[in-house]
Amino acid sequence: MLLAADYPFLNIFWTMIIFFAWVCWIMLVFRVFADVFRRRESSGWTKAAWCVIVIVLPFLGVLIYLIANGRHMAERDVQQAQAAQAQFDERVRTVAASSGPAAEIDKAKRLLDNGTINETEYDALKTKALA
Repeated sequence: MLLAADYPFLNIFWTMIIFFAWVCWIMLVFRVFADVFRRRESSGWTKAAWCVIVIVLPFLGVLIYLIANGRHMAERDVQQAQAAQAQFDERVRTVAASSGPAAEIDKAKRLLDNGTINETEYDALKTKALA
């Protein structure tokens, strides 16, 4: 009787599958640890307990955590992504408002309104900013 182990290609194939599964599990463990420490509503003792469970019973601990907190993990991911997007948008707004042609034209307009420069100087600054 021929077994799958008799074929070298199948040995390589199964080794690749096992290695892929191991890498996926390692990524999942890091994801669980990141989520444990990201939770703000949990106490330090709860976080320590989850860490001990995941370290002492790795496969079972990760599965229990996913079953108990899987839905909340996704909600925290969405909240973190929204916060990061809002922070990025605010940074872009502040940088865009303080530089570029629009900012130069705005400064020239304020100078014109204050009477510091006349209309021709304003037009020259505006043309220079748009060039």
